Amino acid sequence: MPMKSFQTIQIEQKAKVATIWLNRPEKHNALSQKMISELSEAFYFLPGSEQVRVIVLRGKGKSFCAGADLQYMHDIAAFGHEENKADALRLGKVFDLIYHCSKPVIALVHGAVYGGANGLSAAADIVLADEETVFAFSEVKLGITPATISPYVIRRCGEAAARDLMITGRRFSAVEAARFMLVNQIVKSDELEQQLEYYLGQLLTAAPEAVSACKALIRDVSASSLTFKELLNDTAERIAERRASVEGQEGIQAFFEKRKPYWIND
Repeated sequence: MPMKSFQTIQIEQKAKVATIWLNRPEKHNALSQKMISELSEAFYFLPGSEQVRVIVLRGKGKSFCAGADLQYMHDIAAFGHEENKADALRLGKVFDLIYHCSKPVIALVHGAVYGGANGLSAAADIVLADEETVFAFSEVKLGITPATISPYVIRRCGEAAARDLMITGRRFSAVEAARFMLVNQIVKSDELEQQLEYYLGQLLTAAPEAVSACKALIRDVSASSLTFKELLNDTAERIAERRASVEGQEGIQAFFEKRKPYWIND
């Protein structure tokens, strides 16, 4: 997408990496209606860019995201049921766009990760957390439920962990978040950038179309209702397609010729 000015987010492009910054630091990057709209726009257009191979999502200021903006929540509560449902669907669409993004998404979190912020990170492929990060599914403390984020969070942490964390609304540490698989790596503050560069390096040396196909494979197999025999046939079909693909042929040829495949030289 052409780089444009947003009010609540900021997009930076470096090489093949697009970084989306949540940019309401004075509000701890709380999710407003405008931010939800702008995030949807970014995650709708960026995956289609040939100049983007990885997307990084992070927050400006002291926190990744403190959940929903409380003034926004107060205002929306006065709307009717259908208006509230439409608003919730707009938020759910953001998580869905991240989860189904064809490009790998890394969420780099710090400070507060409350409420809906957990939907942003849980929908990502890889989550890196500052060791001082504090998490909470705080919705029940406000008399509501973490409904729109639940499909993505429960896929990550499972039902037992969700019961512990969601029905209590308690705060928990990065160490607990990693134990519950909500975080992939816990990193010291001064080592976050180094760890991010490590993952970017790994992703950028992988074949881009293969990465997209692998993301779809993981989603489809984990949610599959196929019988084992049907799944066996489906996965065999997928690997056959990849072996015959340009990337598949190039990767094998490059290995035998002891050279880098073309996608590393982009």
